[in-house]
Amino acid sequence: MKKAVIFDLDGTMWDSSNEVACAYNLALERLGYDLRFTLSDIRGAMGKTMVEIAHLAFDRIDPEKAVSIMQECINEENEYLKTHSGRVYDGLEEALSELKREGYLLACVSNCQKGYIEAFYESTGLGRLFDDKNCWGDTGLSKGENIKMTVARNGVERAVYVGDTMGDYLSAKDAGIGFIHAAYGFGEVPPGTPKIDSISELPERVREVMGERK
Repeated sequence: MKKAVIFDLDGTMWDSSNEVACAYNLALERLGYDLRFTLSDIRGAMGKTMVEIAHLAFDRIDPEKAVSIMQECINEENEYLKTHSGRVYDGLEEALSELKREGYLLACVSNCQKGYIEAFYESTGLGRLFDDKNCWGDTGLSKGENIKMTVARNGVERAVYVGDTMGDYLSAKDAGIGFIHAAYGFGEVPPGTPKIDSISELPERVREVMGERK
């Protein structure tokens, strides 16, 4: 049986809020805009698509112009993150390696723009542990649909999604797979949902959710 653990990125594997704010503000300064993003702004936007963030951040600007400005921000972000890594949660590499040794396919599915997952892989050196990736920027689809696509194209029979927000929880349900809440992240989910309080707990929780024992 082919089995997979599929990961959200922001708030689940790393926190890049500070670095993203820096990158966005560099782009806005270059473009001549006075608006600046705060750390709170970025954390509130995590999990949203580029278009959604553009409409929230630049709500007084023509929607097309807002998306154009946001595109400049994310271009800056993708390049900035390659050399300025976000804060990777303690124990991530060890957890990924353990799951890999146990035969799980590992994938990352996020609502991010094209190039963001690649920047994560490059700046952290963890790309070698992943078998697949998918995101809104590549497909224009919802996270639930991207999870379904990832499961189907890899011939996965059983999977669990690891994420930190209600959107992640609902996306996993939409895709018809299990869910583990990264409770140290940015959001909350219904009480009683399987959870981890640190990423180092993940391999054991995956085994529980999958009905397996080491």
